[in-house]
Amino acid sequence: MLKQYETVFIATPVLSDALMKEAVARYVTFIKDNGGEIVHQEDWGLKKLAYPIQKKTTGFYHLIEFKAEPEFISNLETQYKRDERIIRFHTVSMDKHAIAYAERRRNKISEAAAPKAEKADVAEAETTVKE
Repeated sequence: MLKQYETVFIATPVLSDALMKEAVARYVTFIKDNGGEIVHQEDWGLKKLAYPIQKKTTGFYHLIEFKAEPEFISNLETQYKRDERIIRFHTVSMDKHAIAYAERRRNKISEAAAPKAEKADVAEAETTVKE
């Protein structure tokens, strides 16, 4: 039976944008190739760390919510440990309350993004009319 999980990993800040996207794609592919199903993912970007890790004070954060067999988690974490680009990771099993909270949070984020997109469309239309 598939359970829902949430994993957050921090990649080293010396990666270029393309290398960061490649690292994320690698883990998404790894999850899918092992019978997992991606529910949601978020790129949180470059953030300051609470404390230095490997003499680094910032890192690229990325969250992936997925469904997978419980036995798969140890394989995923082994992959994180082998990857020199990943400086920290944390994977948790989500109960029904965590899943409901994550859905509410995603809806709130998408609602906040919708008015910004509408404003951009209006601004673009105004500049087209002025020209």
